[in-house]
Amino acid sequence: MLVRAMSKQFNVVVERDPEGFLVASVPGLPGCHTQARTLDLLMERIREAIELYLEVEGSPLELLDFVGIQRVCVEA
Repeated sequence: MLVRAMSKQFNVVVERDPEGFLVASVPGLPGCHTQARTLDLLMERIREAIELYLEVEGSPLELLDFVGIQRVCVEA
């Protein structure tokens, strides 16, 4: 009997650090993040990071729906 894996979608936030690296974080998976110089390599690495996270931690019970990203400025 062939068992098919169910695919899951995860939201990924991509930012650029001061040294120019792209940094990807998965809000639904605490501590799941990686970095790379190119977007293609970043997406490959974050996919691998998600797979490893799920292998070790298991699937989260509930994923949030993506609504959007807002930038907030505060006095520092």
